[in-house]
Amino acid sequence: MAMRGWPLIKILPQKTNFHFVKYAKPAGILSVILCVASIVACFYPGLNMGIDFRGGASMEVSKPAGQEIQLDRVREAVSGLNLGDVQVQGIARRDTNANDGSTAILRFQVPEGRDQTQVVRQVEGAVSQAVGQVSYSGVSVVGSKVSGELFTSGLMALAVAVGLMFLYVWFRFEPQFGFGAVIGLLHDVILTFGLIVLFRLEFSLNMVAAILTIIGYSMNDTVVVFDRLRENLRKYKTMPLREVIDLSLNETLTRTIITGGTAVMVLAALALFGGEALFGFSIALMFGIVIGTYSSIYVGAPVILLWGVKRGGANDEAKPIKLGMASRP
Repeated sequence: MAMRGWPLIKILPQKTNFHFVKYAKPAGILSVILCVASIVACFYPGLNMGIDFRGGASMEVSKPAGQEIQLDRVREAVSGLNLGDVQVQGIARRDTNANDGSTAILRFQVPEGRDQTQVVRQVEGAVSQAVGQVSYSGVSVVGSKVSGELFTSGLMALAVAVGLMFLYVWFRFEPQFGFGAVIGLLHDVILTFGLIVLFRLEFSLNMVAAILTIIGYSMNDTVVVFDRLRENLRKYKTMPLREVIDLSLNETLTRTIITGGTAVMVLAALALFGGEALFGFSIALMFGIVIGTYSSIYVGAPVILLWGVKRGGANDEAKPIKLGMASRP
């Protein structure tokens, strides 16, 4: 007996006929404006650097086994000292390797010009007053020099990821496909940075991981569209390129909506229940999935239209043929 499909899947049409290329020009203008604004915003007012890139201190806070540390109270107590960014996360105990809520890692910024030892003692006093008697261990301070090196390494990781994606698409398809894919990737990364600045999300190593994930998702969606476009270019040799692009985008639209929608639902749950530490990470990923889908349609594909594709002598001025009919050899 055949299994019935998910009932809600019937909401999505099996075949669409949207004219995406028709709106490529206004969408492209909008993308350019948003990208320029995002680049300017990265310098003014600038990114909200986290402890990883700005420098700060970390310490392990613990109570006897079985006694839970109230993380919210710890965060509120340290935030009241006006030290900047504060991170509190529960971890497993070293002696039992079990996470019973009695141990947490606390990270906070040390303002420039202030004595590090004095700030650490001030934090210890505030935490002890908020949650009772606790013990501190593993106190370490990350200087601005180390943080600057981490920031540079993070940006290098993003640049290398984009470069490798470009080479992958270049060798798998054609130069114009690779160029369109890289333009789409840069578009997604730049707008994600704009989102981070706009909502003052903390830019940390977690956010770098989110952007790398966005690059991978965007490339996956772009490759799906390009695969279908290449197949249709071979199938409809006399069809105008803009119609082939529209056809390919419509044929992959339902798959894109299902994949992106599923990922967004998971990330929405992570943003709601994952706590403060994962909120910015989840928001950036959700935005990246949406903007990655947009760039596959209105950035990557239009670049191919502007560049053009050689199809054995056929050109864009050839007379269109009816969809679904094979072209004559």
